Amino acid sequence: MARSSSGLVAGLTAAALAAVCFLAYQAQASAPDSLGTSRTPSTAPSAKVPEQKPENPLALPADSGAGARVVYSLGDRRVWLVSAKNKVTRTFAVMPSTVNPAPGSYSVTSRSGQVPGSDGVPIEHVVRFASVDDVAIGFSAATNGVLASPDPEKKTGGVRMKRADGDAMWTFATIGSKVVVLP
Repeated sequence: MARSSSGLVAGLTAAALAAVCFLAYQAQASAPDSLGTSRTPSTAPSAKVPEQKPENPLALPADSGAGARVVYSLGDRRVWLVSAKNKVTRTFAVMPSTVNPAPGSYSVTSRSGQVPGSDGVPIEHVVRFASVDDVAIGFSAATNGVLASPDPEKKTGGVRMKRADGDAMWTFATIGSKVVVLP
């Protein structure tokens, strides 16, 4: 009898070991790899996955059009200068104004070398591309180099940038240049 019970124990041990190995294999196969993606496709119904930001937060947004253009993302508070060959030549952070244009495509309509801003701050390299409720919207740099938040009590349309970025914008965005505004 001892002989038959040891065979039973050996059989149960082998079955348990096989089950553990199978479960370990399943867990390993569905675990995320080093990139954080699953190695096996899910069989569950797919739910709408929220759009993910690109891995590089400075990367040009995919839905920004084609050709030479200035891309301005309201949400990212960032501008990209894009060549005719769709290459980003420069990207930089900006400080939005209190009045923003609706997302869409615009053209540069006027430029001014140096003027007082609608907030009274002296600005340079003004590149205007839109108007909202009689407020001109455009890119500019404060001559004092400050990238301050606008007074929320004032209706201003100046999208401020650092002076070096203002120089680049001035050179790039001539009259008629395309400006794409993204949400």
